[in-house]
Amino acid sequence: MKILILGAGSTGASVAEALASEENDIVVVDFKVDLLEALKERFDIATVAGNAAHPSILEQAGISNMDMVIAVTDRDETNMLACLIINALYSKPRTIARVRAIDYLKHPKLFSSKGIPVDIVISPEQIVMQSIRNLIEFPGVLQVSEFANGLVRLFSVKVVANGDLTGKKIKTLKERFVSGKTRVVAIFRQGLPLGVNGDATIETGDEVFFVAPRKEVRRVLEELGKLEEPIKRIIIAGGGHVGKRLALALEDKYQVKIIEHDVNRAKKIANDLDKTVVLLGDCADEKLLLDESIENTDLFCAITDNDGVNIISASLAKSLGARKTICLLNHASYTKLVHGTSIDAVILPNQETLGSILKHVRSGDVAQVISLCGGTAEAIEAIAHHNGREDSVVGKQVDSVKFPPGIVMGALIRNNEVIAVHHDTIFKEDDHVIMFAMNKKLIPHIEKSFQPISI
Repeated sequence: MKILILGAGSTGASVAEALASEENDIVVVDFKVDLLEALKERFDIATVAGNAAHPSILEQAGISNMDMVIAVTDRDETNMLACLIINALYSKPRTIARVRAIDYLKHPKLFSSKGIPVDIVISPEQIVMQSIRNLIEFPGVLQVSEFANGLVRLFSVKVVANGDLTGKKIKTLKERFVSGKTRVVAIFRQGLPLGVNGDATIETGDEVFFVAPRKEVRRVLEELGKLEEPIKRIIIAGGGHVGKRLALALEDKYQVKIIEHDVNRAKKIANDLDKTVVLLGDCADEKLLLDESIENTDLFCAITDNDGVNIISASLAKSLGARKTICLLNHASYTKLVHGTSIDAVILPNQETLGSILKHVRSGDVAQVISLCGGTAEAIEAIAHHNGREDSVVGKQVDSVKFPPGIVMGALIRNNEVIAVHHDTIFKEDDHVIMFAMNKKLIPHIEKSFQPISI
């Protein structure tokens, strides 16, 4: 596929990295030459320096031959204008635009057929906010993702010494999950995937991924000793786009405080929020945290735009008695610094956003993609079709579909109902199948088996 990426910032770079490794022809446009040079050194891509919304720059980048344009510059207006120009002047490729401002997103008609012609609008802040809300709903897990319109959850837990999972074989867990709808789909040990089979033994420090119907998640966590007390009191460090959205989503149900260091921003969000307490100050100020009863805080969310501040403030909050801490990191490499801390969970905005883009790039009929483990693994929700191809899964038993090792089936949804999966379960037309691919190189095997019906 020929793909044009507008913007070489952290999001554009992560998208380029993911797509360049999948035999796509990638061109990246940005006016910052140093960012483009850095990308060219790392990946086999082409670059064009200039304004991403100028027709001459788009032509230089080969817009007429592109299959898809992903506009992720740091300006909403540039992203939207680029899509408008592409629609007006060229044979229109599919367009994806990042839009961050709530003022734009609260007017859906703006992106209708009579508005700005963008095929898919993505909001990283909205995606990150939802990820944090999921962690709040299920305290005790490292990450949570939704599939099949919320019917199924993928979640992971950390194995602690002498915990309920420590030393257990996967086959003993299967005996506990009698419904057959909850499955272990992956184990990562020191960042590396292990083969998932009945004899695999879970060890201290492992991250274990489960797939379960939404209604069973709490029961599963309770059985695993991972269901913690509900969260009530929350402090958000950072009143930017994500912090404000998160407070708006939480303030009716939880006791929420925001710490913001910029006086003008603090005044603005204080006017926009009804029940949230907005504090002007430094989120890494020990005295401020103690004054705000950090020791009685259930959750401290460090989500400023500075990774260093997030790591320091979350670590400090934890040491001062906060029950749970979440840290937002824009640079995936910084996760190595978190391993030596007591921070409970990490949110990677670029990874969260990547999945929402990849589902539109995949060649199979894909409803959802979640990028995991720094982009090395993926969870995919694909739709089965009897498309006339030999490798279609429709009409075949589960045990007759020979996916290579590293692809694990997690759940099957039929007619909006999660059904138990056994070796003799037969795939039917329009089944939604959730799979875990431990390596991105395995994705083409899934794509081939879930091709849409040719028109």
